[in-house]
Amino acid sequence: MTFDSKQVQDIPYREAGVPLAPAAPSARFMMSHPAHVMALGFGSGLSPKAPGTMGSLWAWITFVLLQNRLSELQWGLLIGLSIPLGWWACTVTARNMRVMDPGSIVWDEIAAFWLVLWLVSPTGFWGQLVAFGLFRFFDAVKPGPVGWADQLFHNVDPTTDPAAWRKAGWGIMLDDLVAAFCALLVIALWRVW
Repeated sequence: MTFDSKQVQDIPYREAGVPLAPAAPSARFMMSHPAHVMALGFGSGLSPKAPGTMGSLWAWITFVLLQNRLSELQWGLLIGLSIPLGWWACTVTARNMRVMDPGSIVWDEIAAFWLVLWLVSPTGFWGQLVAFGLFRFFDAVKPGPVGWADQLFHNVDPTTDPAAWRKAGWGIMLDDLVAAFCALLVIALWRVW
């Protein structure tokens, strides 16, 4: 089953004033739309335990595999495109799941962790492991600015706000970008110290 943009806009969030049950993430759901494939991290978000960690691991593995194959410019373009495309994919997938911030959406972790790895390079396994640990800490614990970014669009109501799903999609991406910034800040301070 595939959706065109008109069908995606017509997916109901409520029926007769009653919220519809969220759509469960599954391989079938993932394969029903290209945005789902991307947002669910090519399947890494379907992990029943710690999907955000699985998405971050997927990002790390793909980074290592592509690290010597892509130039700095190509990495910059890939990451630069992964953010607006991720916003679109997260928006469509959250709307189709009828959940403002589903845990199975992991593209936000992938794009943000690619950014971290790209900016801390060149570094070896241990440097990448530290970056992974810091990023996962800030993303999971959500201290300070990460928590603020995470809650920024959680109170939008799709029944009254026509832009609610776009806001939710951006909110999904934003807290991980802030977590990436915090991880990079700690790494930069550590390197200076």
